[in-house]
Amino acid sequence: MTVKTAVSEITIERFREEFGDALQTNVPLARYTSARVGGPADMVLVVHNAGDLLTAVQLAYTKRIPYFIIGGGSNILISDSGIRGLVIVNRARQVSFRHTGLGVVCTAESGMNLSSLTRQCIGKGLGGLEWAVGIPGTVGGAVVGNAGAHGGDIQAILQAATVWEPGRGVTVYSNEKMAYAYRTSELKRDQEKIRTRRVVLAAEFKLKPAPVEILTARADGFNAKRKQSQPGGASMGSMFKNPENYYAGYLIETAGLKGFQIGNARISEKHANFFVSDGDAKAEDIRDLIAEAWNSVREQFGVEMDLEVELIGNWEFDERS
Repeated sequence: MTVKTAVSEITIERFREEFGDALQTNVPLARYTSARVGGPADMVLVVHNAGDLLTAVQLAYTKRIPYFIIGGGSNILISDSGIRGLVIVNRARQVSFRHTGLGVVCTAESGMNLSSLTRQCIGKGLGGLEWAVGIPGTVGGAVVGNAGAHGGDIQAILQAATVWEPGRGVTVYSNEKMAYAYRTSELKRDQEKIRTRRVVLAAEFKLKPAPVEILTARADGFNAKRKQSQPGGASMGSMFKNPENYYAGYLIETAGLKGFQIGNARISEKHANFFVSDGDAKAEDIRDLIAEAWNSVREQFGVEMDLEVELIGNWEFDERS
């Protein structure tokens, strides 16, 4: 089925005037996601600094074009029919450090890979991000979703985030204003209301000096544990949030779904809260696995799990091949 584009030729030309050949049209999104699935976008723009990211979202908002930001491409599942409008691939990665009386503040643009930032901070003898080593996402996604692991999370270290608000411009969000909770924030809750999205441009993290060898050992231990317990290959990361008093992976495994497969997608035998693609998986196959896991856990244990992964795109037009 052909899906009607949401973007006129006049609008495409306006973006080309601003960004030149960096703007591409009708681009498959699978290459930009960690699950390696996802249909095309009307327009795709790769930006390499926060200034271009800001210009792109402001232009899309002015032209009333739907937009979506992709960072590392984890924690999202894009439909086989793709995304209408503009997809901005965020590669804004500038990082700086400044000393304060209580430690060091690291400022990172939102497209910076979180694991790479962690290694950079460790190399400078700055602690606070070791838990993030091995996490494939970006600073922007981590700030929105309150990413965390091994007892640490973004809430514990975020000092402030620079955010663009549709119709209002750029503002600074304090840690308190982010209203963090387990794997969520004010920004993420706002997205779930299907409103025009606010966009994280950069974030400031409070870090503390510590011996490099201690930080390295701690990060290496976390990374080894991650590799031991989580599958490699193409996945989106943890599929469901852990329900209160439970682990999602344990519930799915106990429901008998480890290794369960639909098409070329399956629930990992190594960790049941990871759904992996074995090649040419379709997004609809993965969504069917999600439904199977959710319904099985609900029927067997009376627990309704919430997705940690966000479903993006127009699912009603998806077709099986």
